[in-house]
Amino acid sequence: MSQDRPIALDEYPVHQAPLSMKHVVTGDRNAYDRCIFQVLDHRGRALLVTGLGVYPNAGVIDAYATLRTGDRLHAVRASDALGDDRLRLTVGPLSIVVEEPLRRIRLRCADDPADPGSFSYDLVWEADFPAVWEPHHVQRRGDRLTLEGRRFVQAGRCTGTIRAAGEEIPVTAGEWTGTRDRSWGVRPLPGEEAGRGDEFRPEGFHWLWMPVRFDDRFLMVITQEDADGHRSLNEAVVVRDGERDVQLGWPRTEIHYRPGGRHPERAVVHLTDPAGKPLELTAETLCSSPLAVGAGYPPATDWQHGTWQGRGWTDRRTYDLSDPAAHPMAAFGVTDHAARFTLEGRTGYGIFEHGSFGRHDPSGFTGYDSVAG
Repeated sequence: MSQDRPIALDEYPVHQAPLSMKHVVTGDRNAYDRCIFQVLDHRGRALLVTGLGVYPNAGVIDAYATLRTGDRLHAVRASDALGDDRLRLTVGPLSIVVEEPLRRIRLRCADDPADPGSFSYDLVWEADFPAVWEPHHVQRRGDRLTLEGRRFVQAGRCTGTIRAAGEEIPVTAGEWTGTRDRSWGVRPLPGEEAGRGDEFRPEGFHWLWMPVRFDDRFLMVITQEDADGHRSLNEAVVVRDGERDVQLGWPRTEIHYRPGGRHPERAVVHLTDPAGKPLELTAETLCSSPLAVGAGYPPATDWQHGTWQGRGWTDRRTYDLSDPAAHPMAAFGVTDHAARFTLEGRTGYGIFEHGSFGRHDPSGFTGYDSVAG
């Protein structure tokens, strides 16, 4: 049995409690600390989603990467026991290196030595704008806290190379955009019994998260609504380097869904500047990656974040997305859509992340089996 000793981070005056930096204040098994990056081609040919998470009270570190090209989704997932070196963000073939905090990050996935044509990448993510806080996020079922998270979001550019199925894809500045989200707190891990919380299971859930990079500004829109449209999370803000962030009112969204489902094809977000001037942010989806397929987000059936897979676990696979019926649970998870946006005559690129499940009165959805006409 290993001894409980100080770790390298304990040398620095960054403690928030009389504990080693390898421990968190809460004893909740659902404690987490993780990130997600989206790297998207402006022409919609490819969308890379990758992330890494640490689950201190579960003793797990894991990571994933997915690449959508055409109807193929290439995926790599890795998991291991959490060690003491919290600055080494590496799991199996996946790694994240913070070369300059909040400015420059290296993203890597090594190829499979047994398969020279396997999915891999070596990218540099560079921020173009300051990171901005998202609203403090709290969810409860009845009186029970199920989620409490702190997040920041940022946008920039990416350069490097992606390889998949024997093809090399150059990632060049000006033709690709990078967005990212960094979060920590408590959120449900698989295996947690809901208990009495099942009495408070929501009738519906509607989620929108839009980090958008323009050449001269970064725009962030986030909303979460219940079945009746009551909004529990709300933010719309524009960020410019060296200037004060500007709030853009109460966003109202009109989404045009593909008939027969809840796949958003385009949207208009109505915003308001501080002087009361109306603004319209339009979005057109280019490429989509369901996070419940390959990336480990609920309700994925083959792997979810924070689950113990044993030491040194790595899994590689390719999914065929040409038939949505082959992945029925994807419709009940959040999807990242690479999108082209317009605002006041400017064109930008970013992520149109959306999930709509169950009843949502403002959209006209009456239940979990309700779809766009």
